[in-house]
Amino acid sequence: MLRYILRRLTGAVVVMLALSFLVFSLLYLVPGDPVKILVGTRRLTPEVRQAVTARYGLDEPLLLRYWHWLTRALTGDFGDSVRSATPVTDVLASRVSLTAWLTIGAFLLAVAVGIPLGILAARRKGTWVDRTIVGWSVVGVSAPGFALGLVLLYVFGLMLGWFPVFGEGTGLADTLWHLTLPAIALATGIGAMLVRITRAAVGAELSQDYVTFARSRGVPSRRITAMYVRGAALPILTSGGLILGTLFGSTVLVEEAFSLPGLGQLLADSITYKDVPVVQAIALLVAVVIIAVTLIVDVAAFAVDPRQAVGEGRGA
Repeated sequence: MLRYILRRLTGAVVVMLALSFLVFSLLYLVPGDPVKILVGTRRLTPEVRQAVTARYGLDEPLLLRYWHWLTRALTGDFGDSVRSATPVTDVLASRVSLTAWLTIGAFLLAVAVGIPLGILAARRKGTWVDRTIVGWSVVGVSAPGFALGLVLLYVFGLMLGWFPVFGEGTGLADTLWHLTLPAIALATGIGAMLVRITRAAVGAELSQDYVTFARSRGVPSRRITAMYVRGAALPILTSGGLILGTLFGSTVLVEEAFSLPGLGQLLADSITYKDVPVVQAIALLVAVVIIAVTLIVDVAAFAVDPRQAVGEGRGA
């Protein structure tokens, strides 16, 4: 298992280096003078130009600039925000917790609803229960999160007044109450995806010979359920992990719809105002989260079924 983890870690480091170079290149892909972009709306004098050039090493070769940027980024130094002239890490620190709460809440809600419904649909395959669940999952997958958020906001926020319509609230309980509708909007789509993934995985296990044999021997239904759920756990685990990783970076439109001051809203504003240091930091943070979650899922999948690593090693 240690060799498997080391191999995965090596691959993650290589991918991270490639992504970090792409993130670093954002400053030079944006049209205009990099110095003017970094200065923002402040007055650009020769002294300021010289200071910014020295601060970011803009007169150095590209690879040397990347190395200096990477070493500073590893210590949490992404420079200063163009808009607020404050350290980028301080800007992110005030936003990341809200997005993290929203992501975790939406994912837990999707798992709590999607996986049981997927199992139920697989066990009742071909019945009206299965058709109803599959039909609603198709609707859930097709509905954009921000559009569903606007509907929820209008019905439960404005018409019924059950939930707040904007902002993050004060205190843990109030914040969770403010995040309920956004979490539902995000969870609907990924929950529908989990329904379809779970239904397919459990349905494939139910058609295996060992389930038929267990039923013919009179094995209790509870034990049979535990057997096929364990067999279907691997595809559900890997798919759920990938969904969780990408979900962290896909909250932009929902946060905008509910006026939530999270990373998604910060990213949208930073792109609008060409605040490249902030965009670089958010892009690198999202990449780190996705790679870390993928690595954890790979290790967990190995723990569930060590045979996958053996097969992978033989194929290589």
